[in-house]
Amino acid sequence: MHPHSSLTTDLQAPEKLRLAPDRTIEVLADQTGNRWSRWMAPSGSMNLQYSTSVICSDCPDPVLPAVRQCPIQALPIDTYRFLNPSPYCDTAELMQLAWATFGGVAPGWPLVQAICDWVHDQIRFDYEAVRPHKTASGALADGAGVCRDFAHLAITLCRCLNIPARYCTGYLGYTGIPIGEAPVDFSAWFEAFLADRWYIFDARHNFPRSGRVLIARGRDAADVPFLRSFGEHQLLGLHVITEQLTEPTAEPGSADQPEAKAPEANAIAHASLRI
Repeated sequence: MHPHSSLTTDLQAPEKLRLAPDRTIEVLADQTGNRWSRWMAPSGSMNLQYSTSVICSDCPDPVLPAVRQCPIQALPIDTYRFLNPSPYCDTAELMQLAWATFGGVAPGWPLVQAICDWVHDQIRFDYEAVRPHKTASGALADGAGVCRDFAHLAITLCRCLNIPARYCTGYLGYTGIPIGEAPVDFSAWFEAFLADRWYIFDARHNFPRSGRVLIARGRDAADVPFLRSFGEHQLLGLHVITEQLTEPTAEPGSADQPEAKAPEANAIAHASLRI
């Protein structure tokens, strides 16, 4: 639930984390900057609530069609693990399909965008299609899924085509677009390594979005679940609110601070979990 370590300087309000019944909570960061809350849950039901506000860019995701693909032999060594299969990204099942479908597409940005376009057309967004262990090939076979299924399928196809791709989860909701009927949930998108850096892509929405608040990155959702338990549990409720604040959240004396160089907007993130 915590924003990624790279965003801690952008937090505009104290992070509030509450457990009921009350328990001691450790907030830890792993080597990739993902932040985790750890606690010992009692028997019976409990509630977890988290909230903060964060300032983020009001600019939409960049679109850079001229960005080239990085040759395999020039890839940074730490990107290679994002070419391998992972629990939800079953590359062996989709390798032949990937090359048959995208083998003739220009490498680089056009190729990743072609993958996003194809995935967006193949899968129908449907909360009723959620299955906890659905792989990328399973999502394609079902023809339906949620944002993480779109991300897993796109990531898998990128890896099949020698493009490192990693899973991202975070807050997004309806920030910057009209509010829809579907309830807000944690969002998922992915990053592909092109040229010399990672770029954001989103096969579920498939158009540039603003207001993304990254929580964590990993090989796929298995690396960064919103809840990791070490015993049997039942999720009784989940409520996520992500919305843009109409007025910036200012700290005392902030009027003397210099103006930001890029457009920015304040967003509030709130998550409530009952188990």
